Amino acid sequence: MYSVDKYPSKILQEAVEAIGSLPGVGSRSALRLALHLLGQPADHIHHFTEAINRLSDEIHYCKTCQMVSDTDQCPICADHTRDARTICVVESVRDVMSIEATGMYRGVYHVLGGIISPIDGIGPSDIHIRELVERIEGMDADTEIILALSGDVEGETTSLYIYRQIEGKGVKVTTLARGLGFGDDLEYADTLTLGRSLTSRQPFKP
Repeated sequence: MYSVDKYPSKILQEAVEAIGSLPGVGSRSALRLALHLLGQPADHIHHFTEAINRLSDEIHYCKTCQMVSDTDQCPICADHTRDARTICVVESVRDVMSIEATGMYRGVYHVLGGIISPIDGIGPSDIHIRELVERIEGMDADTEIILALSGDVEGETTSLYIYRQIEGKGVKVTTLARGLGFGDDLEYADTLTLGRSLTSRQPFKP
């Protein structure tokens, strides 16, 4: 409840609460950021809020790979110089950005939007596995599916589930070389290690 003893303005309090809802932002940091914004010119704040509104209202998810995009098809899928027969399966948009930063991959992607995690109530139907299976229907034996998921239990479980869904469809299934440690997230891997893990990938073994 709003308290004049804690905040001199209910509007300020609501701004602090909104900023504080972001992951990793505590109440003190949220207050500092809110006061910083308050001290900025009005057009700067309006530009900031407009960008956030557009993020919510105008962003698309690629109809092919589920990557975020300004249009129905992301720039990677629309790039005909990319190898559409090599599909790197990742958990999140951040993983795509991490791999792209290596400059060592010229295939395309499939973003699952999460990983299987029963403890969090996330099952196979809650992420984009069905879309992946449908996507590779009819692809030839030259198609490679790279399972580039984290090396923790949830990531390994998801990789195994995907493998079971697509084995027998005539595509090659590989995984990253374990330059990445068990439990490592792609997001936090340095570009050199991640790039080497991509180029040294190996057949997936269930």
